Parts: sequence; C-alpha cells; structure tokens
Amino acid sequence: MTIAASAGLLLTACAAPDSEAPIAEAQSWSEIEQQAQGQTVSLWMYGGDEQGNAYVDDVLTPAAAEEGVTLRRVPVESTTDAVTRILSERQAGVTDGEVDLVWVNGANFGTGKQAGAWLCGWTQNLPNMELTDPEDPLLLDDFGTPVDNCESPWHKAQFTLVYNAAAIPDPPTTFDGVLDWARANPGRFTYPAPPDFTGSVFLREALINASGGVDEVPARFDQDSYDRLTPALFDRLNELAPSLWREGTTYPQSSSELDALYAGGQVDMTMTYGPATLPKLVADGTFPPETRVLTLDEGTVGNASFLAIPSTSGKSAAAQVVANLALSPEQQLAKATPDVWGQFTVLDLDQLTPESRAQFEALPSSTVLPSYEELSANAHPELSADWVSPLDEGWRRSVLAGQ
Repeated sequence: MTIAASAGLLLTACAAPDSEAPIAEAQSWSEIEQQAQGQTVSLWMYGGDEQGNAYVDDVLTPAAAEEGVTLRRVPVESTTDAVTRILSERQAGVTDGEVDLVWVNGANFGTGKQAGAWLCGWTQNLPNMELTDPEDPLLLDDFGTPVDNCESPWHKAQFTLVYNAAAIPDPPTTFDGVLDWARANPGRFTYPAPPDFTGSVFLREALINASGGVDEVPARFDQDSYDRLTPALFDRLNELAPSLWREGTTYPQSSSELDALYAGGQVDMTMTYGPATLPKLVADGTFPPETRVLTLDEGTVGNASFLAIPSTSGKSAAAQVVANLALSPEQQLAKATPDVWGQFTVLDLDQLTPESRAQFEALPSSTVLPSYEELSANAHPELSADWVSPLDEGWRRSVLAGQ
C-alpha cells in the first residue's frame, strides 16, 4: 500500500505537523479490547534477528489472534526505516498509516518523540504494566529520553563481551584488560564499525573507559565535553587498530559479521546486546562449545527495548492489545526461554504469582550465560541519544579515515 493510493487516508495541506505528541483517547480497557476486534496491526521491526522473527511469527502472532487481532510482522533493515516512514506519513497528514507498532529504543525513539510521532499517554493503562517495577530506571528513561508513557517495555538488554575459553584460558576482567589482550594477540579482536548498533555501544564503552569512568562523561551531550573527551578516545582506538583483525584496515559492517568471524575462528571475541541468545548459539553449533561471557569489573551498559505506537496509526486500540499481550507473563516467559528467543524479562518477578515466578526461576541455567543479576552487576545507564551520532561520525573521521 502506498501512501498516495491508500484508501481512507486523510491528507491535509502541507502545513507542518504539530511536534506535540498526541495523547491516547481516554477509554476503559474493555472498550479498547472491543475496538481492537478484527483489526490488523503491522509491527515494524528489525528483520535480521532470526530468533526474534520466529518468536513473533510462531508465539506472539497466534496469541494475538486469540485476542481477535491479526499481527503482521514487517521486517526492516533498520528501525530508522520505520521512523522515516512515520515522519513522512505525519507530514502528509496520514491518519491510517502503514505502521501500527514499532520495536524501538534509543535515538529512534528520541527522534520520533521530539517530532511528536509517537502516541503517548497509553502505557499506564495496560493491565500488565502492573507487573513491572514503576521505579525501574531502565523502563523510565530511554537513552536519556523520558519514556513518559509513550512506549511499552518489551525486554531488557545488557552489552556483553563474549570469548572462546579454549583460546583465552585466562580472560581479562576489565575493559583496559581487553585492550591489553588485543594488543598481545594481534589479529584476534575487532569490533563492528559504527553506526552499527553494537559497534556504537562499544565506542561509548571505550569513551567511558578512556575518560576515567562513567561518572566522568556527562549523560547529556554537550559540545565542550565532546571536544574535551574524544581526543583520548580516538587516540586510543587508533593506537589499537594495528593489533585488530586485518590490522584495522577494515572492520565488520555489523554485529552479524563479527559473529561470523567468531564462529569461524578468525577472532576469539565477539560482543552482543543480547547475551541470552548465546546458549542456543552454542547448542546448535554456531558458536564454539567453550563460548563464555566476559563480565567486567566496572560493569557494562544496560538498557531496555520497547514497543511504540505511531501517532499515524489507525489501529492504536489493537496495537495496545498487542503491547499488553507482549507484557503478559506467558509471553515474557516464552520470550525468555533460550530456545525461543532468550531475552531478559522486563517484569518484576516480585509482582508475579508464585506459579509464574517459579516458571521464570526454572528457566534452564547455562554454563555459557550467568544470571541477569550477575550480568548486570555494576551496570551503568546509556548516555543520551545525542551522543550517538557525533561519536559515530567522529570515529569515521578520526579512526576509519586514518587507515
């Protein structure tokens, strides 16, 4: 369906849309459920995660059908594609656009919120939100942008370095130690080129380390801090480059490419935002059996992913039903199961029934993956999304161009 040809689209003149986020209509939950019946929700999400795709297709979609809602997964190369579409539709005055729900966080959420592209004031009414911790900072702030009931939590993530214990019997325990190990073992380490999502977070971790710790980097971006802190970062990464895979003359273009290098034995470390997927990757032989998680003394960055409803969606009732369903203990448990997707739950286990809590606690333990509590020890929050693009561009100019 193209914007121009879509039936039922309300097009207005070329006046700029209001940047103020629209607020969801006040309705009871039963009214929302009734309105959702028979609607089709188009969920736009990154399509490169096969387990994520399978979870949505095989678990979430059938459950949505039982709620009277047809869920249609729309794979995209980048969440930015969804945001761009929404902003275009918003500019055109579309009120029944192609996007009804988006898997989003970080800069994409911040950009959309700044433009008033998300429907707000709805997540507090989802019945299953009562099962989350209202004080959990990961669910209240998304890369420095207040969530403000404009997106519903979906799962948690923890940036993690991963290593082959057969190749690294005495692994480092600090970020500095990782860089020292890389220099001592030329060609066995690299990182994805920013703006790849994982490459970008490695860059932010490197900035925090080069600056002397997370307390030394202002969470909010400002140019003076960038100018003061980044020379040491880029000097350090340039100094490291000759020790990297292919002597730093090229970098993996994505975390998937880095994973392939690791799986093929060309490097001894990889990195991920979703370590809960590791047990399955080891079990199916993709990753070496000696794969282990490298926990760092100073901790790593943690965040959460969300589902957001565009202000251009004409199916916001059904989208809310799907978001509530995705927060149910049954869906969160299925999603947390390593063989399904293996994502950390956003639910507060203290809010669950004893039976539901026991099911989460009975999830299979793994020699590959420590518990989320151990993984997130000393975790620190994301820098604001405003840091991401300047750092990525600075790396391109100062490191990549210096090859």
